[in-house]
Amino acid sequence: QVQLVESGGGLVQPGGSLRLSCAASGFSFKDYIMSWIRRPPGKGLEWVSRINSGGSITTHEDFVKGRFTISRDNAKNMLYLQMNDLKPEDTAVYYCAIGGIDGSRGQGTQVTVSS
Repeated sequence: QVQLVESGGGLVQPGGSLRLSCAASGFSFKDYIMSWIRRPPGKGLEWVSRINSGGSITTHEDFVKGRFTISRDNAKNMLYLQMNDLKPEDTAVYYCAIGGIDGSRGQGTQVTVSS
């Protein structure tokens, strides 16, 4: 069955960096658009970034443009999110998802940005 396992979250100070990873299995990863989405505390899901199946086209929500970079390694069935210049408002549970915000997702990894 489809399995998505996120990792790499943690506590970081404002301005810091984290790299999230998502290990995918149970489906043909290389054939699917993948996204990172997040749920800030007390709020609904937000779409963050998307990458096409081949990894050549990426899209980021305005609030992370220039700070976050999505990438993938189809040979390893891995999805990544490099997050730089983190801000307190980036605090959320981050999920990788198949397709978009309504797609299957993992259990998430907590990112907390605080001094």
